[in-house]
Amino acid sequence: MPDLPVQTRWKFLERDPYASFTQLSIKGRRIRARTLYGLYMNAEEPMTVEEIARDYGLPVEVVEEAIAYCKSNPPEIEQDWLRTQAIMEASGENDPGYRLNSKPKYISPEVMTEIERKFG
Repeated sequence: MPDLPVQTRWKFLERDPYASFTQLSIKGRRIRARTLYGLYMNAEEPMTVEEIARDYGLPVEVVEEAIAYCKSNPPEIEQDWLRTQAIMEASGENDPGYRLNSKPKYISPEVMTEIERKFG
């Protein structure tokens, strides 16, 4: 698939008003572009654009635009990832024994406010 030019306006992508993530999603579908890109770039079993489009019931052009958006390395994808990592760290999900006793720690409103201020 050829690289599409970097764009500032996307035809098929928008920020999901119901999500805490700031990265773009497929309009009206609540599917993050990064999700589709992950399927396309999967090291073990990459899917073709056509396979992703078929599996998600999307036009090929929508999947191509999602991939182009992710390839443009938008800062909001990294910010969302850093925010998620900070929440996981604060809740203890990164602790070595977490999988054996998967009860997250309480995150105080002050800590959440700090995380949102830093990454939100």
